[in-house]
Order: sequence, then C-alpha cells, then structure tokens
Amino acid sequence: MPDINLRFNDVATLWYGVKIMRGNFIILISILLPVLVGWRDQIHAAVPVPATEMTAETPGRVHVPGCRGCHGDVELDNSHDMACTACHLGNNEATEKKNAHTGLLAAPAAPANMAASCGSCHPEQISGCSQSLHYTIKKAINRTRSHFGIEPPLKGLTQLPDNRRPQSRTELVDDMLRRRCLRCHVYTAGDRYPYVKRGIGCAACHLQYIDGKLTAHTFVSPTERQCLSCHYANHVGSDFIGSYEHDFNWEYRTPYTTREPFIRPYGVELHQLASDIHRQRGLTCLDCHSGKEMSGKKRAVHCEDCHLPDPASHPLPDNLRRQGNQLILRGTDGKDHPIPRLTHPAHAEYKDRVSCQVCHAQWAFNDRSTHLLLSYGEDVDAWDRLTVQSSSEVETFLEHNLYSDEDELEPTMLDSITGRSKPGIWFLGFTQRRWEDILIGRDDQGMIRVFRPILDLRISAVDGDGEPLFDNVRGTGNGLLPYTPHTTGPAGLFYEKRFLHLLQADQNKTETGPEKDLPLQ
Repeated sequence: MPDINLRFNDVATLWYGVKIMRGNFIILISILLPVLVGWRDQIHAAVPVPATEMTAETPGRVHVPGCRGCHGDVELDNSHDMACTACHLGNNEATEKKNAHTGLLAAPAAPANMAASCGSCHPEQISGCSQSLHYTIKKAINRTRSHFGIEPPLKGLTQLPDNRRPQSRTELVDDMLRRRCLRCHVYTAGDRYPYVKRGIGCAACHLQYIDGKLTAHTFVSPTERQCLSCHYANHVGSDFIGSYEHDFNWEYRTPYTTREPFIRPYGVELHQLASDIHRQRGLTCLDCHSGKEMSGKKRAVHCEDCHLPDPASHPLPDNLRRQGNQLILRGTDGKDHPIPRLTHPAHAEYKDRVSCQVCHAQWAFNDRSTHLLLSYGEDVDAWDRLTVQSSSEVETFLEHNLYSDEDELEPTMLDSITGRSKPGIWFLGFTQRRWEDILIGRDDQGMIRVFRPILDLRISAVDGDGEPLFDNVRGTGNGLLPYTPHTTGPAGLFYEKRFLHLLQADQNKTETGPEKDLPLQ
C-alpha cells in the first residue's frame, strides 16, 4: 500500500508554504494538485467498493437488481413487508434507475391513488375514510360559505369552485378557503414547518415524519404528533397540549428573536398554558377519538360516554371495562386508567341544560376579529412587523420582498387542492388574541355552551396599486360558534357564576342560537 501518511505530510508542508509565500501561490498550487490527485487515486484504489454500491453503469461490475438494491435502508413493518412494487409499481427486476422507475407511483397513499393501492387490502377503511369529515372537511366548508350566504352546501373539498382571480364575493370566499384557510387536509403535505409537514392521503395519519422528513416506512396508528400536524394554530387539538399562539406582531412574541434563522416548530411561538387533564393523566387523542369515529361509522364521543353516574346501566366504549363499581379505560399507552364517576349533585341538576366544558374548561380560544387580505401588490412595507403569518409561503414572500437585495417576488400563492400557483397572496391578522375570557351562551337547541368567534371574519382584497377591490366583507351574525375546548380540568368553587345568569328568565329559553346577540359572559 502507498505511504499515505507521507503524502499527507507532503501536502501539509506545501499548504504551509502557500500561506507563507503568497506571491508564489500559483506555482505552489500547480505542484499541489498533482499530489492531491495521485493521493486520491491511490486511496480509492486501496479501498474496494462493496457489491451493493456498484452500479450498472460501472463496466464489469454487478448491480443488485430490484428496489432494495438502491433503497436497502427502507424500514417496513411486518404487515407491509412486501415488494415495493406492490404499492409503488415500477419494475422490481431492473438494474438501472430509469427502467426501475418506469410507471412508478411515487405517492400510492395519495387521495387519487389510495383506493387502488391501500384499498386493495383495506377496502372497508378506505370506504369509510372517504366519507369522513376529516377527509371531506365539508362541515368547515359549508359553515363558512353559509355564514357568507353562499349556497347550496357542498359534499366535500374538491367541489369548492376554482377561480384564478376572484371577481365576486362568493369567489373571494372560495379562494380564501382553497388557499389560506383549508391548508390542513389529506390533499396536501402540510406547511413547511418541522412539526407540520407530513404525508398525503393515508400517509398523513399513518406514516411518521420528524422535522419535515419521513423517518420510516412503517405504518402506525396515529400518534399525537400526527394529529397535531393539522390540529395546531389555535384550533382544537393544540389546546389539548396547552398551546396558544402568540400575536403575530414581532414585539408581542417572546423570547425576542433576531433576523437570524429561528425554528418555530408550528410556525409561531407558543404560550404554554395548562394542558387538558386527560393528557396530564397520560391519555392521547385516540383514547377518546377512535378510528370508527374518524371514518364516520360512529357518532362523535361525548364526556358522558365514559364519565357515568352508574356504570352498570350503560353500554361502554370498546376500550372501557367494568371492574366492580369502577370503570377502567385501557389507554393506548398500555396502562389502565380509572374513570371518575359523576357523583357531584351539579351533574344531575344541570346535565340537560349546561354542557360539561362550561364548568370544566380551564381556558378557551378567543381570537377576534380575524382579518384576511388578498393582495396583488409587491410592496409589503406595511407588513414589516407582521412577517410571521402562520404560513411559510406567505412568510417567504414577505421576508424576501422586505429584506432581500434580489428582484422582488411576484405575489402568488399555491392552491392547496391542485398545487397550482395563482396570482395574489393572502395576509392574516387579528384585532386581538386572548384566552382569559371564556365566552358562554346558548346554542340553537337552547343548551348553554362555550363559544368562540371562529367565523368573526373580515375579508378584503386590493389590486397591485393598493386600491380596494373588496372592502371588509362580513358574513351574517356575530360569527360565534359553539365548540368543545380541550382544556378540561376541575370545576372551581364558583363554576355556577359562569352560567346562572342564563337560567333566570323564560325569554332565554326562546333564544334561537349564536346568530343572535347572545348574552355572552
């Protein structure tokens, strides 16, 4: 074997000479390069190339055929330990990339492919999933469109009308839904944040991504991480872990950051508030929300499904069992969790009039009003203090046009359903972001519940010169909707103070719901 150490010393000596004899730099480099080349060739000649690293393009060398010849590090679970071509198609006998990838299906779990790929083994799950609210998002779509007087209701996400440049109030609302609001669904891989980016279709819930990268090709039951890749940004789910987004304005976000790159796993810094007591006890999303519920085959879970006054007289969820006069929940963590019974007299007194979270919610989302602006202009100086937007696409546009010396970017934004770029970019802001006041009122059945101003929306649009195209478009009513904050905890001593004023007069019983001016606390 050549004396590699000697040659390294020669190189080191020559480099030292370069530092001293700057005037002779060119001469020394001309001497140095042949030495480096010869050293490199001798090292490579001394180290044999493993057979699995040989390629078909290397004459006289054998390449291992099939997908595993190149993708040997892919980890599969026992249920999916099969040929890659069973899902991804392509040619598993080829020895060259071009031939191996002929007819390749890169994303077999995508909505367009999942029936033929995943559905070949899991037809029942695919059928149920395609009708679930998680897949269609029709509830969120139709509530928003109805709030702005847009009918008829749609059956799902893909029915949302697609227009390149909104010309009417209806088109403006639909464009807002397609490009700004509904960015967390199975047709998209999520935003470009470390804890948000994920797979599409079935892979959105059943494959594991960490820091935006697929960690293993092992299909798993969804974990909290998968759930929060969509249920973040001050929506139900992020409250379960006690997270509340800071204001977008730079001076209201702490700790203060510089212009240097700063990682925000969910896009915005977070206040760490009290997490839900179920999480504190070790439970996760799937301990309450089963796959049957997600696929629409079972009604949504309610508190009283588990917290019963008399366990002996009620049917139980699959993960509960009776143990004497005690209910035990078998958690996804493999542990047994005793379920408290409803023994306090308030449960019997108010159960048909007051929802559980009116007393037991520790805090609730109260972001009002939400302002959305569609802009076709490149001038973004007014947004200098609001570059954090809970959208990496918008943030990239703002950061570039505010601080880069390169040509300004065109104001464009991707359609989250088709993936195509369209003119105009959607900015977001709030009048205030608070959690200290829990809003209490009556829903349209007369039940006293917690509300949030989720549809308290103000939508505007300006052209390239900043002239208004639509100004402060609003829907009907006050935009308040009932919801169930996932911030459960013990009811305090003064729990009745939250709702007793709503039980006093008969006229309260005739309230028609949140579309009226509710007597909110």
